Amino acid sequence: MEQIAFTCLSVFTLGCALGVVFGKNAVNGAMCLLLCLAGIAGLFVQLHAYLLAFILVWIYAGAVVALFLFIIMLLDMKGGQAWRFRGIQTFAGLVTGALLIAGLNLLAARGQVPSGPPVGHGVGSSLKLYAYQLFTTYLLPVEVMGFLLLIAMLGVIVLSRRIPGEEQAR
Repeated sequence: MEQIAFTCLSVFTLGCALGVVFGKNAVNGAMCLLLCLAGIAGLFVQLHAYLLAFILVWIYAGAVVALFLFIIMLLDMKGGQAWRFRGIQTFAGLVTGALLIAGLNLLAARGQVPSGPPVGHGVGSSLKLYAYQLFTTYLLPVEVMGFLLLIAMLGVIVLSRRIPGEEQAR
């Protein structure tokens, strides 16, 4: 049953992430980001990281996506044109992909995360044990989430940039 829930949440999250990347409408992209964050929160719940799931929904899905939607609607953005890759964008994409593959290979080569807290203590019983789990077991998901938010913020900045000849056409 857990495997089915994990597979469904993973496919849902991946589909929403693809909707963020390939969507032409910025508002639909922000809503797909909201659903993607909800899927990740579901994966955190499945990992029994309830506080992380709550913080993800409360801070990131609630505040950050609301801020993105506010900026998008304030700038009155319309659907854009299809992507045209230029040399620097292609190079940046290749470097990012290579770094991702290298990081995953290092993670696979390094092996498992060290053993958890002392036996007999639950993760939620004290803040010290929670911090231990956060900085060992759940460090990668938290870092990936921060990286995705950085990319989303950069995307909002790029999309909101005005082209010099665009204002004369209106």
